Amino acid sequence: MLLDFFFRRLIKRGRLTVIRANGKRKTYGSLPGPVATIRLHDWAVATKIALNPTLGSAEAYMDGRLTMEDGSELYDLLDVATLNLEGRWRPGILKFHVLLGRWTRRFWQYNPIGRAKQNVAHHYDLSDDLYELFLDGNRQYSCAYFEHPNQDLETAQTRKMEHITSKLLLEPSQSVLDIGSGWGGLAMHIARSSGASVRGLTLSEEQFKVASQSASDAGLDDQVSFALQDYRHEKKLYDRIVSVGMFEHVGLKHYDEFFTKAKQLLKPNGVMLLHTIGRWDGPGSTDPFIRKYIFPGAYTPALSEIMPPLERSGLVVTDVEVLRLHYAETLRAWRRRFQARWDDAKALYDERFCRMWEFYLAGCEVAFRHLGLVVFQVQVAGRQEAVPLTRDYITDSDRRSHHHGLAAE
Repeated sequence: MLLDFFFRRLIKRGRLTVIRANGKRKTYGSLPGPVATIRLHDWAVATKIALNPTLGSAEAYMDGRLTMEDGSELYDLLDVATLNLEGRWRPGILKFHVLLGRWTRRFWQYNPIGRAKQNVAHHYDLSDDLYELFLDGNRQYSCAYFEHPNQDLETAQTRKMEHITSKLLLEPSQSVLDIGSGWGGLAMHIARSSGASVRGLTLSEEQFKVASQSASDAGLDDQVSFALQDYRHEKKLYDRIVSVGMFEHVGLKHYDEFFTKAKQLLKPNGVMLLHTIGRWDGPGSTDPFIRKYIFPGAYTPALSEIMPPLERSGLVVTDVEVLRLHYAETLRAWRRRFQARWDDAKALYDERFCRMWEFYLAGCEVAFRHLGLVVFQVQVAGRQEAVPLTRDYITDSDRRSHHHGLAAE
């Protein structure tokens, strides 16, 4: 049995018990670690998982052909599997899919203007009610900034916006371009906290409608505006540029285009902050489940893939910060919120969609815990004198924002 060979090779830490279609059980692994039990409901699904483990297991779970047993959850299964993949070791079939992904990644990441909008719509133009089920009140659909693991999501997302704003060194008279502005929460936070004017760009029609209405409801029409527009069509110059959670959708082939355009849009003494998921262990490929069902055209780059096109653009790198495990904690909070509202999500879509979304949230969480994913915050400027000599201004600004927030409470 192919799956038996695969699990014997893979599972060393923790224990995975597999209940086959005939009811027989077999347990893999003996070292301390997480524990999970799965049931395979037909023989064919075992072969499917063995030949394409990540996509095969995801589709089997979505279709109900793989279920969790003995009180274990999907997260437990993914935790066991990815814990045993820490480092660069991979069973042969996984090595094959990684190599195949690398060979074909430029094809999957080809994102010209029309296709980029189509890829964005696949995920971000889902029902607006879906995102209300698990996001914070400001609709921050990106990594929060946790001061400690037990911090609540609302506070951690506010801290993220404050931390980003600190790095932008804003003044009330300045203009800010938000590339990939989502539902507008960050743009409105920047406007309120600094007095600067903000223009947000998105390719999602749903996000554009919500963001525009939210800015109007908040009385920020004179400071904040949004456009349903590709960043490549923007013409104006800005004092500051911020981009959070958008660079993952650019694609390797378009990095030079992205940074060259940013350089053109940034005033000579301007500052830009790029916040993106990345890899600390070098270039890779997008997981086939994520590519097919969640984020078509997306890729999380290594720092070694970001820096060369950034350097070619003529922008100056002034600061790089690596946020470790912050996104794992964010995803855990989202997953728990989503599970608590499962029936509401099912009413919007169906049971298969809910299982797909659970696999997405749990799979991404364990990837940040075990598989080398982090978040990079890369600050760049038009010239090196644009920011202070030391990083003290970031900490000082964070503390002022924090104390102001406590006073407001």
